[in-house]
Amino acid sequence: MKPKDAPSYRFSEAQGRALLMLARRTISNNLASTEAAPAADELSATLGDECFKLPCGTFVTLKIKDRLRGCIGNLTSTETVLEGVRRNSINAALHDPRFSPLSQDELLQCRIEVSILSEPQPLIHSGGQDLIKKLRPHVDGLIIRKGHASATFLPQVWEQLPEPEEFLAHLCLKAGLPSDDWKNSDLEVSTYQVQYFEE
Repeated sequence: MKPKDAPSYRFSEAQGRALLMLARRTISNNLASTEAAPAADELSATLGDECFKLPCGTFVTLKIKDRLRGCIGNLTSTETVLEGVRRNSINAALHDPRFSPLSQDELLQCRIEVSILSEPQPLIHSGGQDLIKKLRPHVDGLIIRKGHASATFLPQVWEQLPEPEEFLAHLCLKAGLPSDDWKNSDLEVSTYQVQYFEE
């Protein structure tokens, strides 16, 4: 990954579709679903491309009728794109602590989104107003840390929370911090960008 940049490799739409099919097939197999899975041979051939072996952070998001139904990922490049999508698909479907495990019926209604992340970069700031000035809505995903508390929002979350103050307040709450903790200069902040694909 290039520092302070979007993922250095741009996945094509066809490659993105392959990752979406991989995510759906992985969840389907783990649910022992009777849903028709994508043709294994064709998908396996596509996923043999070298780009899928790149080390990248990935997230898998599940939605039903535009409502979040699961979202799990890893922020750093500790595994390949393929490994990350497989693992995060299962975790988003079955192990997101905010939701009960996904059912087979729900999988039929589910829309899957796969995000590929750039490496997070520290965002140096001197307090709330400086942080607001340095944010790039709809471009950057954000990670906040304070002590043992941490949380992240993907750039897609800007669609639901377009105002920076609101975005930061909800992110603090997600981390278990007071909603106005973003105003403090001792909050560690990092940013990253994503390339994402959705069904």
